[in-house]
Amino acid sequence: MKELSKSIEDYIEAIYMIEQEKGEIKSVDIASKLGVSKPAVNKAMNELNKLNLIEKSNYSNIIMTEEGRKLAKKVYDKHILVYNFLLKIGVSKESAEIDCCKIEHVISQETVDCLKKYLEK
Repeated sequence: MKELSKSIEDYIEAIYMIEQEKGEIKSVDIASKLGVSKPAVNKAMNELNKLNLIEKSNYSNIIMTEEGRKLAKKVYDKHILVYNFLLKIGVSKESAEIDCCKIEHVISQETVDCLKKYLEK
């Protein structure tokens, strides 16, 4: 799969988190979680649908495909890893949350692997 934009990664991660919390995914929940408009969510869902990361018909719940769920879990796991690392080195929870949302989109797999090893110590 081609490299995805930060925005698409944010949407797929939000969908994953909502699914974990609520079991069902609705556009209004995505809009609320990301602080965006429902039309913005609709546009993003159309793009995610074209990428085969979700399935959605008009006025129905959103369902992640297996490919979408794998990608979402990977993005979410990276988010948690970076967040935990930032906490471990003394960053406040508030700053860690903001910073990890930025870092998770640009960090290399090599760095991710090294962070995992570091946090396992």
